[in-house]
Amino acid sequence: MFKKILIAEDHEVRNLGVVNALTELQIHHFDFVSYCDEALNKIKTADVENKPYDLLITDLSFDKDHFQQNLKSGQELISEVRNIHPQIKIIAFSIENKPKIIDDLFKIYSIDGFVSKGRNDGKELRNTIKKVFKGETVIPQEILNSIRNTPLTISEKDELLLNLLAKGFTQSEIEKHFKQSNITPNSKSAIEKRLNELREIFNAKNNIELIVICKDLGII
Repeated sequence: MFKKILIAEDHEVRNLGVVNALTELQIHHFDFVSYCDEALNKIKTADVENKPYDLLITDLSFDKDHFQQNLKSGQELISEVRNIHPQIKIIAFSIENKPKIIDDLFKIYSIDGFVSKGRNDGKELRNTIKKVFKGETVIPQEILNSIRNTPLTISEKDELLLNLLAKGFTQSEIEKHFKQSNITPNSKSAIEKRLNELREIFNAKNNIELIVICKDLGII
């Protein structure tokens, strides 16, 4: 089992559930930090002292306060940790439920497991820690089902188009933005055609419903 664990979590009440999970697994060497910068510094220091952490459990969202931080999210922390300590196992422990965001955690940030905060999350965390220790990649089934049902035909250009639409840009304004950014095709008819295709992909009746669906999925 893991010998040394670091937990990045800024809500003390949630730490109690993590402590209970680790205690039941008979893991006694663990540290808590409330900031991503602090977590990264601890991992760097532990590596220099040749006493590295072998598991990082991190939230994704951290509340802002009066302390200035360079790393502002769990994703930024994970990215930095992967660069300096690629062997460490990482579990994201979050209330996040948007399939695209969770899918990116595995595809882009190469995490080893994801646990949704909520009812019975202590049990899920224990099971995930045990599986990750054995070398498994752990994605909750409900999240896996949502990811599988998320269309995979969305490009970066589509994301930009949807984000501009969500900000209230008209199709004429989107056309102008695309032309200024040298994005092609950029004609108004091409933009309307792609929006029609996206509405069909997401089974949306209109652009407003399209934006709502994409926000729920975490695409924008």
